[in-house]
Amino acid sequence: MGLLSGLLLLPLAPVRGTAWVAERIAEAADKETSDPAPVLARITALHRALDEGEIGEAEFEREEEALLVELQRRRAASAPPPTQPSRKALN
Repeated sequence: MGLLSGLLLLPLAPVRGTAWVAERIAEAADKETSDPAPVLARITALHRALDEGEIGEAEFEREEEALLVELQRRRAASAPPPTQPSRKALN
């Protein structure tokens, strides 16, 4: 970037900075919502609560089912998108 273009684009620096921060926040949110570790920790705690008699079998099954659905959703969200076959491959 030359001196002249740097001076002309200087007023846009706050906008570009804000866009950069927004991208970092979006990346962090995506990572947090697709990380299976918190759900696995909650499943472990649920098993411990059942073993110690803090919750009943019915509550355990209901909570475990909800956690397994959430775990499946997070794993699907973190999986790479399927690739489309090329037109040449289809012919």
